[in-house]
Amino acid sequence: MSEKNIVCRKCRREGEKLFLKGDRCMSAKCSFVKRSYIPGQHGTARVGKLSDFGVQLREKQKTKAIYGIRETQFSNYYKKASKTKQATGEKLLQSLEARLDNIVYRLGFAASRRQARQMVSHKMFLVNEKRVNIPSYQLKEKDKIEPIKKEGYKLFKTEIPTWLKLEKGKLVGELAKIPSRGEIETNINEGLIVEFYSR
Repeated sequence: MSEKNIVCRKCRREGEKLFLKGDRCMSAKCSFVKRSYIPGQHGTARVGKLSDFGVQLREKQKTKAIYGIRETQFSNYYKKASKTKQATGEKLLQSLEARLDNIVYRLGFAASRRQARQMVSHKMFLVNEKRVNIPSYQLKEKDKIEPIKKEGYKLFKTEIPTWLKLEKGKLVGELAKIPSRGEIETNINEGLIVEFYSR
């Protein structure tokens, strides 16, 4: 099975678009549009109601797919979030949003988080004028991000979150502040993830 199909199956498994393929997800070529049922030979069969555990598990798996991280790494994010005085779910999402690959995507430097992760790994961005090639690198307030090669660089979207700043002429982005939960635009119920790990 091709890597493209594996990525698209994640959307079908969660029963909603996760926008893992950038522009393709917005086109008629989107696999979820063509086949909105779960993958596998029994995908079109009637699906029974999930248990509470099943609902919590699916929300965790969906969040991992959206941000493109593995189980151990996700578990570590949760553990760190649970040790703070802040609400665990909100802190978890803030940590995920502050990842360099996510910020690159949110600023429009990449079409998807997956592409952003690849670009960061190939040392295509500077953070505070220093080259960083770690997708999970945690940005802090006022950190500046910019592509190394700016000539002819194309932005993939024009609207960015209120907690980020972008000088389009200079192609320099900034994490203006750590976003509150209300400022994080994502279809994730972090309460279910907290319940999953609190079993």
